[in-house]
Amino acid sequence: MCVIPKPAPLDEDENVRTPMGLPQRKRGCLAPKNEPTLTTHMFESLTEKLGSALRNLRGVGKLTEENMADALKEVRTALLAADVHFKVARDFVERVQVACVGQEVLKSVTPGQQVVKIINDELVRLLGEGQTALSPARPLKILMVGLHGSGKTTSTAKLGKLLKKRGYKPFVVACDIYRPAAIDQLEILAKQEELGFYADRLSQDVTAIGAAALAAADAAGTDCMIFDTAGRLQIDADLIEEVKKLRARIQPDEVLLVADGALGQEAVNVAKAFHDALQLTGLILTKLDGDARGGAALSIKSITGVPIKFVGTGEKTGDFDTFYPDRLASRILGMGDVVSLVERAQENIDQKEAERMAEKMRKADFNLEDFLAQMQQIKKMGSMQSIVGMMPGMSGVQLPDDSEKQMARTEAIIYSMTLKERRKPDLLNGSRRQRIANGAGVKIVEVNQLLKQFQQMQKMMKMLKGGGAKKMMRQMEAMKGRGGFPSF
Repeated sequence: MCVIPKPAPLDEDENVRTPMGLPQRKRGCLAPKNEPTLTTHMFESLTEKLGSALRNLRGVGKLTEENMADALKEVRTALLAADVHFKVARDFVERVQVACVGQEVLKSVTPGQQVVKIINDELVRLLGEGQTALSPARPLKILMVGLHGSGKTTSTAKLGKLLKKRGYKPFVVACDIYRPAAIDQLEILAKQEELGFYADRLSQDVTAIGAAALAAADAAGTDCMIFDTAGRLQIDADLIEEVKKLRARIQPDEVLLVADGALGQEAVNVAKAFHDALQLTGLILTKLDGDARGGAALSIKSITGVPIKFVGTGEKTGDFDTFYPDRLASRILGMGDVVSLVERAQENIDQKEAERMAEKMRKADFNLEDFLAQMQQIKKMGSMQSIVGMMPGMSGVQLPDDSEKQMARTEAIIYSMTLKERRKPDLLNGSRRQRIANGAGVKIVEVNQLLKQFQQMQKMMKMLKGGGAKKMMRQMEAMKGRGGFPSF
């Protein structure tokens, strides 16, 4: 059972709420550029430095070695600062220079935009062109390997959930005989995601466990088996020998290394060692939502020759995606990943419910019950940080560490209302608000802030309904002209 601790009330002087229930600072929904936030996206620093280098090319009519020198120097520095292997960074800059120098700048684009296209193409090449699919074999046998702490057991369940969505009947096998907690964890996750599960807590023979699991999976009629193996704090002969024997017995179609993206160049070294011993067929990079610099993702394919097939972007079982080099390249360059965002929305959001909500918003007939339903739809898409990172121009935007807890707090406030109060927020007088605050375990000021911002959202909808959309667009354009929105 998962127990969610009750979030501590937020200090009323520190933050206010947005209509989505997310925290925002008093002077705007994003922290000022120079103000540090508690978390940093893996590629935020690289994105910012690349943007700075490219902005220096404004006003250039033709790309030459002279005017590209400083920009490419900054690009190389940005890659090295992101912990990209020095040979990879050097080769990358050389290829970009060859592609850029001598090109006439098109009238329809700025020099910065033209170089962005060239750098984007080279990033895709660096990360590995094209989508790398799993073997089409059925039954599909996947062997998961990696060091202790890389997220191997969680990734096993995540991969099982993803393949289940694709029509497989996954069966996960616990082959870590040294950590009973790993077996328990995999069993809990398998039950949670309704996956087949096999373990033998008494046996110390990994090869025998693998053989028995094959028979059990066959009897269960599964068409996909994922074997979670033991890890070590570092690579040693015993670990490699054990995995080699298991591989020889089960004859997997895929051997996937789960590598911690936060390890930087060490992840590349780990991948090389495992590949030399086991001939990997693919990589899974985890913790791409953390504060690492991203060097592993940008170096590992080039150095090892092994394709990245999946990435883990959070702790939830849904925070796991197929790796698309072109989409990650777009995110690194601050252009977002609209395709992945749309795909995630299509998978998790009920189309009829979305259409119903859109109609209510169009008519400005949107109440707190609708707002709660919409929040729950959004939560199905994954963490708020991962969603924000897919939006164009938002890859460097960081939500506070406790944004998920604060969304849960907003839900708690609305759940503490009666159905009538949700549908008619105007009924919420002082005594009702105090009752709601007590029921949700928050201060009354938080209830007031939520209702105030919900009223502001309703006013905006009424403005749109009344033909105020053009006025709003003019206001936004005016803000952009005053520097309110960043531009390349």
